[in-house]
Amino acid sequence: MGNAPSSRIPPPATATSDEFDEKVKMTKELNELDASLSRLQVTVPLSSCGQLTLDHVSSWETTAAGDSKAQLARTILSHSDIRTALISRSATIADQHVFNNVVEFKTGPVTNQKSSGRCWLFATTNVLRYNIMKKFKLKDFQLSQAYLFFWDKLNKANYYLELMIEQADLAVDDRLINHLSNDPVGDGGQWDMVVNLLENYGVVPQSLYPESTHSSLSSPLNNLLKTKLREHALILRDLSTSLREADVMEDTILATLRAKKEELVREVYMIMTATLGVPPKPTRRFVWDYIDADGKAGRWEGSPKQFYEEYGAKPYSPSESFSLINDPRNEYSKLYTVDKLGNVWGGRPVLYVNTEIENMKNTVIKMIKAGQPVFFGCDVGKFSDSSAGIMDTALFEYENAFDIKLGLTKAQRLQICESSMTHAMVITGVHLNAAGKPIRYKVENSWGETSGHEGFMVMTDKWFEQFVYQVVVPKALAPKELVAVYESKERVVLPPWDPMGALA
Repeated sequence: MGNAPSSRIPPPATATSDEFDEKVKMTKELNELDASLSRLQVTVPLSSCGQLTLDHVSSWETTAAGDSKAQLARTILSHSDIRTALISRSATIADQHVFNNVVEFKTGPVTNQKSSGRCWLFATTNVLRYNIMKKFKLKDFQLSQAYLFFWDKLNKANYYLELMIEQADLAVDDRLINHLSNDPVGDGGQWDMVVNLLENYGVVPQSLYPESTHSSLSSPLNNLLKTKLREHALILRDLSTSLREADVMEDTILATLRAKKEELVREVYMIMTATLGVPPKPTRRFVWDYIDADGKAGRWEGSPKQFYEEYGAKPYSPSESFSLINDPRNEYSKLYTVDKLGNVWGGRPVLYVNTEIENMKNTVIKMIKAGQPVFFGCDVGKFSDSSAGIMDTALFEYENAFDIKLGLTKAQRLQICESSMTHAMVITGVHLNAAGKPIRYKVENSWGETSGHEGFMVMTDKWFEQFVYQVVVPKALAPKELVAVYESKERVVLPPWDPMGALA
C-alpha cells in the first residue's frame, strides 16, 4: 500500500464551468454591494424627531458666512429675477436662429393663442395650412382654431358625462372620479383627439368662424362649464342609483341616463354658442372669398368636411399619421394608450409608439427634408426663455449660482411629476453638422410675433433629448418597424393619471 491513495477516498472535486461562473458572479455582486455600502454616509441628525430647529439655521448660516459665492448670490438674486440674472451668455450666443434645412414654403401670419390652452389646435392648423396656402397662393392665412375649439369642448362635455354614467357605481370620492372631474373640459388635447375633430367636423378658414372673447380668454368659460358639468355628473349618478334601486333593467337604465345626459349637454351647447358663436355645420356649404398673394380675388364653395378632405388632408392625411413618444420609464417598440383619455365618445383612441430618442430625431430630419412641418409635444416651461426664443438645457446657471446639482433623468422627471407634455408646437427647420447630426431646431410657436425671434424659437438638440416627448409622423415617412408596432393590436394601457395622459 505505501503512499498510494485508498480507492475508498474520493478524488478532489473539480468545479464545473457553470459553478465557476456563478462564483464569479456572486463575488462581483458582493464587491458591488460592499462598494455601495461604503458610499453611504451614516450621520446623526440635529433633530432626532424630524423637526426643523433654529440649530439647523445657525449651522447653515455659519457655512454660508464663509462662502463668497453664497454671499454674492444673496447680493444679486434678492432683487433680481433668477431667470434673467442667471441666463447664460455663452448659451444665448451659441443658440443662433440659423438653420441649414428648413421647410421652404413660408406661412403667415404668426399665430397667437392668447390667454387659452389651445396650443395643440394651433400647432395642428399651422401644419395643415401649409398645403392650403400653397394651393391657393396665399400670403397670409389661418384656419379657424375657434371652430375646432368649439367642437372639442362640446364633445369633451359629452365624453365626461358618458364616463360618469359608465362609472356610476364607484364612490364619488374614488380616485378615478376625482381625476376625471378635475378638469373635464380643459383646453388641452392630443394628436388623436384632433384627428377625431378633423374627421368629424372638418376645418374652415378663420374668417368664417373668427375668434371671440372667450376663445382667446378661455378661463371664464371653462370655470362655468366645469361647475355645470360636475353638477350634471351628480344628477346622473343620483338618477342611476334611483333606477337601480327600483330594479329597472340595465338596458332601460342606460337609455334613460343617456336621454337625461342629452338634456344636460344641451345646457353646455347653449352656454358655448352664446360665448363662442354658432359654428358652421360640418356638412353645410359655405362661401369663402379670398385675395391671393398677387392681389387677385378668388372664391371657394363647399362644406367644412369637403374643405378638409380636399386641402387639409394632403399631402399626408392626419388620419394616416401617428405619435412617436420617448418615455424612458417604459419599454421601447411598444404601443401605449391612456385609459379613459379622449374627446369624441367612440372615436379614435389616443395611441403612442414608444421609441428611442434617436429615432425621433431622425424622423424629424426626414420630415423636414421632405418639406413637411412637424407637430411635436414638449415641456416648454423647462429651461426656456420666451422673450429670447431659446430652449436650451444650458440656458440658466442655476447649478453654479446655488452650488447645486440638478441630477434628475428624463424618466425620473416623469416619475416624480417634475415634467410632462405641456405644450405643442411645430418644427419647421433643423441645423445639421457636417456629420448630419442635429444641433438645433427651428420651432414655430403660437404666442404671437413679439415672442421669441419674430414668433419662432430655437431648440437645442440637448433640450430635445430631455424635454421633447412626442413627434407626429405620417406612416409614409415613419420607420417601417414602428409603423408595424402602431398597427398592431397589442396595447399597453397606462392609468388615467399617468404623465403620458397630460394634454398639450
